[in-house]
Amino acid sequence: MASWLKEGITEVEREEADAQVKTTVEDILSDIKSRGDEALLEYSQKFDSWKPAKFRLSSEEIDECYSRVTEQNIEDIKFAQAQIRKFAEIQKAALQDVEEETFPGVILGHKNIPVNSVGCYVPGGKYPMVASAHMSVVTAKVAGVKRIIACAPPYEGEPAAAIIVAQDLAGADEIYCIGGVQAMGAMALGTEQIASVDMLVGPGNAYVAEAKRQLFGKVGIDLLAGPTETLLIADDTVDGELCAADLLGQAEHGPTSPAILVTNSKKLGEETIKEVDRQLETLATASVASEAWERYGQVIVCDNYEEMLSVAEEIASEHVQVMTKDPSYFLDNMTNYGALFLGPETNVSYGDKVIGTNHTLPTRTAGRYTGGLWVGKFIKTHTYQRITEEASVEIGKYCSRLCALEGFAGHKEQADIRLRRYAGINEG
Repeated sequence: MASWLKEGITEVEREEADAQVKTTVEDILSDIKSRGDEALLEYSQKFDSWKPAKFRLSSEEIDECYSRVTEQNIEDIKFAQAQIRKFAEIQKAALQDVEEETFPGVILGHKNIPVNSVGCYVPGGKYPMVASAHMSVVTAKVAGVKRIIACAPPYEGEPAAAIIVAQDLAGADEIYCIGGVQAMGAMALGTEQIASVDMLVGPGNAYVAEAKRQLFGKVGIDLLAGPTETLLIADDTVDGELCAADLLGQAEHGPTSPAILVTNSKKLGEETIKEVDRQLETLATASVASEAWERYGQVIVCDNYEEMLSVAEEIASEHVQVMTKDPSYFLDNMTNYGALFLGPETNVSYGDKVIGTNHTLPTRTAGRYTGGLWVGKFIKTHTYQRITEEASVEIGKYCSRLCALEGFAGHKEQADIRLRRYAGINEG
């Protein structure tokens, strides 16, 4: 039976925090809907100390951002975007339009049509998360989205140069320096400065994730990608130093980021806890990572692989890093996760920044019912049908009787009028 060497906060504490976030977001979105740009400016000043004459960056302001990053930075961004673009193109090639004759004279099909406009959010208040520009804008571009706008908060009092460069290189049509709930509200609801979009994508903190949840329906969303989560599944083929580094590497995202180790080795669990404490003494982001580890970190010891799998399935973490004798066992059997990282050679950071898979992934157990952001999220699959008169008669007979079974007189007449016209059948 699974046992805990270390536990995080209780579910009651989580629910209390969620309730506070929900109320705050509701108030901000309501205010933006009522007062538009005036509200945007106030919240931008309040949360980011940023009150520009306009949120959209001009071509000159974008060019100025290029001057604040190095040539190596630009080359690295281009390399990462090439990897994301390559995998997105492979994914898009798997999406095919179809058209088949499914019954004599009945032609059914579907078309894959890109969403017309998308708002891509790039987090950047605590860290300038350059990679999120690749993950959303590049992928939307490959999908064929006509209008792509990108928002990111200022960083240290000015537009985050590296993010802006990445958004521009990725192909964003409009770039805005605005962050948080106010950015999500502006893109979804529209203001005088920012025309609304059809869909919101991108990760963010708990407030951004809650804003997406509340705005869903008004616009589409990719998924609820909130604070980063990481789960390590490890056995005695690896050591505590490596496990600690991989846990803290994700805990540094923010103070509410869960970092969990599931293992069948009590020795590895104990060693990892000691290593976390040791590495926190020198980690530059220890102030954030230590809070996340203290409140949300867990170490769970299981009896065997089967129990490790069961626990991991229940957690349904955003990132699942597998470092065991047989990583393929988990690839073959896991069903609830955002993305898998198989073997000690890879890690979540590769996926976050450069390798090519998308880092916008489901959190809070949403991996039970959705995967992460990919080119298909930007594409709507629409069906169509056309049939011959002869087929209309055959289908119409069944339709008429089935409509009568359900009591839909108007539906029945849609079938019956065609039976009368195409076959001279007068259905009662």
